[in-house]
Amino acid sequence: MEVTMALFVAKRLLMALATVLVVAVLAFLLVHAMPGSPGAVSLGAGASQDAINQLNQQLGWNDPLFTQFFRWLWDALQGNLGNSLIDGRSVSADLANRLPVTASLAAGATILSAILGIALGVTAAVRGGLLDQAIGGFVGLLVALPAFWVGVLFVYLFAVQSSLFPATGYVPFDVSPQDWAMSLALPVITLAVGGAAFIARQTRASMLEALQQEHIRTLRATATTTWKILYVHALRYASLPIVAGIALQFIGLFGGSVIAEQLFAMPGLGQAVQSSVSTHDAPAVQGVVVIATVVVVAVNLVLELATKFLDPKLRAS
Repeated sequence: MEVTMALFVAKRLLMALATVLVVAVLAFLLVHAMPGSPGAVSLGAGASQDAINQLNQQLGWNDPLFTQFFRWLWDALQGNLGNSLIDGRSVSADLANRLPVTASLAAGATILSAILGIALGVTAAVRGGLLDQAIGGFVGLLVALPAFWVGVLFVYLFAVQSSLFPATGYVPFDVSPQDWAMSLALPVITLAVGGAAFIARQTRASMLEALQQEHIRTLRATATTTWKILYVHALRYASLPIVAGIALQFIGLFGGSVIAEQLFAMPGLGQAVQSSVSTHDAPAVQGVVVIATVVVVAVNLVLELATKFLDPKLRAS
């Protein structure tokens, strides 16, 4: 069993590394396919062609692609993703400051959506009847609401009208934990609305299936307490698709938080992507893509390990 698990983990790690490497190659090639050159981007439209060519030569832009990629890869493995062509700042340092913002948004929204979604889904599946229909209608409404519209509504209600939360901006945790939580409140709730609806639907369907299983009927016949049947046996049986849905929710929020970051002026990775693409800042684009890929691959790896642990059939295979 232990040897099998070790081999499984080793294979998944190799696949994860291969995925990151493939994405790094594709990002490198796409960056080189962008119009212009580092010299032209860095020096601006008023620079002479001789100055642009000289800077390109200094940056190694004219070297073979093979040489450029492995030079970048060697630097990246040492934590150096290059410097911005716009302001000369270290891309690694900039992304290190932005990553906690996006991670906080995605993690906070995922946790909140999981709590609300599981509570609504379990309630709908267990109670049934009119309550199930009411929850289904409410969840359908949440799915239909655009995230941008929800964010604007929350800003108006809770920032402009009542001043409960700040409308925009981000406060680092090390500066003030309380202000950090307050600055995240509105964007996290905005992102959690649609996610909670998705998880609620998944939870309801999984719980309904779990409650029809033979071992659940046997537990009921043996007078096992209702809470134990629901929240220990049935919920664990239903946990695989729920856990997968929560993980996908985090991945989607991590990679798709651009709207929330723009609306609430959060200096995260989404804002960095938009800025670097619009300015053709090649090192920044490449750095963001690789960092985001590493996070997504890591979450997928954790999901696979959790799935193997939760499913007895997979654990025994």
